[in-house]
Amino acid sequence: MSEKEPNDLPLPVQLEGLLFVAAEPVSLAHLAEALDVNPTLVEVALKELETTLIHRGLRLQRYSGRVQLTTAPQMAETIERFLGLEATTHLSRAALETLAMIAYQQPVTRPQIDSVRGVNSESMLKSLLNKGLIFESGRTEGPGRPILYSTSPEFLQHFGLSSITELPPLELTESDNNHDDMLKG
Repeated sequence: MSEKEPNDLPLPVQLEGLLFVAAEPVSLAHLAEALDVNPTLVEVALKELETTLIHRGLRLQRYSGRVQLTTAPQMAETIERFLGLEATTHLSRAALETLAMIAYQQPVTRPQIDSVRGVNSESMLKSLLNKGLIFESGRTEGPGRPILYSTSPEFLQHFGLSSITELPPLELTESDNNHDDMLKG
């Protein structure tokens, strides 16, 4: 056996192996560097891998230009039961409302969320942060420099999404449109 045998596995298979051992989402550039190939080839191979995973228990999840291997959304209930997590995954109506606002308007500040919800959202934000569904993504330049909140990769996993673009379109009612007109001023 030589010191370094050539890897003759197909690129999608190599990517699957790398993503399997990655502890967090990985950039295409990092994958390309590790495999010593062009990032365009990595993207093509990821699409091929994604196609082969459709009939398996794993999926590719993309978030902010990074990709990771996750379990299929259909496996969530079984995995929760297997890991003893059933009781920790349910969200209250207020938490879901706050999370939806963040998902559709991200990045968003607590004062922006409070003004739409009409109540203080501090406890909901703390709860969502503790569950790992959102994260502090920066601060605004305005007075007091409020914290900006965005959804996390765990949010995508929790709701079985591979990308934030898979969220259903936001449908505004007539009263929502009037409220938006008032805010614009």
